[in-house]
Amino acid sequence: MPGPQSRRSDESAPFRVFTVARSDRPIAAVGGLKVIPDYSFEDAPDIDILLVPGGAGTRPQLDDTDVLDWIRRIAAGARQTTSVCTGALLLANAGLLDGRRATTHWASHDRLESLDRGITVDRESRFVDDGIVTSAGVAAGIDMAFYLVERHCGRDVADETAHYIDYPR
Repeated sequence: MPGPQSRRSDESAPFRVFTVARSDRPIAAVGGLKVIPDYSFEDAPDIDILLVPGGAGTRPQLDDTDVLDWIRRIAAGARQTTSVCTGALLLANAGLLDGRRATTHWASHDRLESLDRGITVDRESRFVDDGIVTSAGVAAGIDMAFYLVERHCGRDVADETAHYIDYPR
C-alpha cells in the first residue's frame, strides 16, 4: 500500500528483526550506546536471514571460536547470510567466504584480502552477492538492505519502503 499507510505493524511486517549475542547481557557499543540482545546463542530462534554486523567490536571476535562456530552453525541453516562493514571479516574467518567475491569497509579491504582464503575483494561495489551478501560501510548496508527487501518481497515493496523513509535508491 503506497503512501503513509504503508507503515506496517509488527503483526504484518514481512521481517521479524531481533538481535543475538553470546549472552543476553547489555553490550556497550562505541560511543556508549547500549545494545540489549533479544537472545543469547543458546536460546535464539531459527534465523532465516543472518546479518553479521561490523564495527570495531568485530576485532576481538576474529579468533573467538565460540562466535565463529555460532556463525557457521546458524549460516548453515539460514536461507541467507549477510554482513555489513567488517562483519565480512567474521564471515571470512568462519570460512564462509572462501573462494567467493566479497566486500567490506574500505579501510579493511587489505585485511580481508590478507586472510588468504581465496576471497576476491571487490573494492568498488557497495554490496556483493556471491551466495553470501556482503556490504561495504554502514551506509552501503542500507543499499544492501533494500536489495534484500526487493529480493524477498519484490521491487514495489522495496521502492515504497525507500520512499517512506525518504531514501533515494
